[in-house]
Amino acid sequence: MAATTSSSIISVRATTPSFETRTVFPNAGSSSKLSRVSSCLPSHRGLHVASRPSDLVGNTPLLDLGNMLKSHNITNGCKLYGKMESLGPCSSVKDRLGRSMIDDAEAKGLITPGKTTLVEPTSGNTGIAMAFIARERGYKCILTMPETMSIERRMMLLALGCEVVLTPKETAVPGALVKAKEILAQLGESNGYMLQQFENPANPKIHRETTGPEIWNDTDGQIDIFVSGVGTGGTVTGVSQYIKGSPEHDCAPLNPKLYTVAVEPQEQMLITAAKGGEKIGPQGPHKIQGMGAGFVPAVLDLNLLDEVVPIHSDEAMQMTNELWMTGLPVGVSSGAIVAAALKVCQRPENANKVAVCIIPSFGERYFTHPMFAPIKEKAESLVKQPLPEPFDNTEYGFATPRG
Repeated sequence: MAATTSSSIISVRATTPSFETRTVFPNAGSSSKLSRVSSCLPSHRGLHVASRPSDLVGNTPLLDLGNMLKSHNITNGCKLYGKMESLGPCSSVKDRLGRSMIDDAEAKGLITPGKTTLVEPTSGNTGIAMAFIARERGYKCILTMPETMSIERRMMLLALGCEVVLTPKETAVPGALVKAKEILAQLGESNGYMLQQFENPANPKIHRETTGPEIWNDTDGQIDIFVSGVGTGGTVTGVSQYIKGSPEHDCAPLNPKLYTVAVEPQEQMLITAAKGGEKIGPQGPHKIQGMGAGFVPAVLDLNLLDEVVPIHSDEAMQMTNELWMTGLPVGVSSGAIVAAALKVCQRPENANKVAVCIIPSFGERYFTHPMFAPIKEKAESLVKQPLPEPFDNTEYGFATPRG
């Protein structure tokens, strides 16, 4: 058996038995991960095998969210697609960022497996992305995060072998950043390294090189509107640079009229204020994990944003529940982004246009989030039921044979 390597995916060709690999979902777009099967035809068989977990990052599909348009009575012909970043190897858009920053630091000789300790402040998903790649490549990892981050996120990090340091919720991510810098100073420059997701140019770079091209190709270049939440600002910046064009990064304009929408918590309208807008209602802590870091990230290019849509935590949670009820289990930031996208899609001027919104993360990571409190209570209150004849239910703790 001979093997050839293309990029990080190994293509294995077998001569006995012989099969042909063919595409069976011609309309699924180039990013479909389920697009190849083998048929019993006399030819060779091509297997696509990833050599390590981080090689599975990217190439996420688009999902038609027409059911959400219909349920909100949006009938102007606008189409809405969700970019399913929740299907990454560690279930979030931050998988791309984690790999990009570590790849970049390794290429520059800034970090060494088995020697360097990676230290980073995070709201959770970037930390998880860093953690699985650090474990894959042999780095020790220390992550600081606000105490409001879910138990699921903490457990993921601990299970991946990371050290987790919690910081006061009142100081949000800036507090976690200060703590990370303190830990880095204690380790010393030769032993510790901070990738600095909020400032690292490798952040938007990965979205210029992968997310943007994937969206452009899978919409056949028909995208008119792009909607993204802002955590670090890398996704909305990199995708917009690729499609709108960025001479600084050798990106020729594909659609300079792309309408870029950033989404932030209504309770923390810092981006709106930075763009000259007015804040709405009380400002402070919010419940949309992964968005609203408490400052305007350096990575975020404000000039690329055509609009900033604030979404209240309550509205985000309601929309997240609606998405679950369509069979799409996502996190609360996805609810915020879809809520914003629907507001934009319903406008008369957007009739018959194509909008793409980011679905940042999978929902199972948020079961201890306040929005799931009623579900948790219901799950904990469930009781076993007696079995029918001929079972004797006294053997299972019931008072009588029939229960």
